[in-house]
Amino acid sequence: MWKSYKEGFKQYLQLEKSLSDNTVDAYMHDLEKLTQYLLFINTEKNPQQIELSDLEKFVKWISELGMTPASQSRIISGLKNFYKYCLQEQIVIKDPTALLEAPKLKRSLPDVLSFNEIESIISAIDLSTAEGIRNKAIIETLYSCGLRVTELVNLKISCLYLDVGFIRAIGKGDKERLVPVGSTAIKHINLYKNNTRVHIPIKPGNEDILFLNRRGRKLSRIMIFLIIKELAKQAGITKNISPHTFRHSFATHLVEGGADLRAVQEMLGHESITTTEIYTHLDREYLRDTLQRFHPGFKV
Repeated sequence: MWKSYKEGFKQYLQLEKSLSDNTVDAYMHDLEKLTQYLLFINTEKNPQQIELSDLEKFVKWISELGMTPASQSRIISGLKNFYKYCLQEQIVIKDPTALLEAPKLKRSLPDVLSFNEIESIISAIDLSTAEGIRNKAIIETLYSCGLRVTELVNLKISCLYLDVGFIRAIGKGDKERLVPVGSTAIKHINLYKNNTRVHIPIKPGNEDILFLNRRGRKLSRIMIFLIIKELAKQAGITKNISPHTFRHSFATHLVEGGADLRAVQEMLGHESITTTEIYTHLDREYLRDTLQRFHPGFKV
């Protein structure tokens, strides 16, 4: 019964919203959970017959299954998008998700590296090897541009505008943005591209990919994680480090330095300013810590 609605929703996400395959799959899994619930309670309601009370019971059900508030919120977001599509296609005349509330999420502040910690990670790189020259370019690019790890591994040579100090990043939903890149990162990208990458036998289909493994293929996301974990270990850093840590650090250092939040939003490729606003909380903690350490009249 729900099959045609699911197929229509999938086409809407792919064609009208131009979302990535991973995002489309996530939305479809969220909708599948609702239809599984309807089977579980032995009801044959279609989208037009679903009411707010049904959805509230569904959220209670997934909560009792042990789903985290973050997972519940994501599923609710998926359902809201489904009903947005249903309204647009006149499948329904009212949206039962309009008053459906997501559980309150406590936003945890991610680990952030200080500039000195980033320097010590970079210093741990062995520049006597081809991989070391590549890894230095990778770390410098991550920190200089605040890229997501997927954006980094998919970075193309044709997206480099190093002569004018920009790169073109392709983010979530294939959305493109121009990101400034610093002179240090430019220097190490060029060193790798012109002196190291040219000696790698490149596999067909990878000719335009900037960062390659020794077999001439695009690096995996997991490989970037492993490179960073190993470098952090060598640098003696015990924080929970991932490629995303460099993105958080990039944003935090900008906000601490007084950068405009809208500019940071643009550079990070956040669709909503509220996502970027987490860095103002980090900034307030930094300011509070600074006052605590250096102001004689400040007491906790």
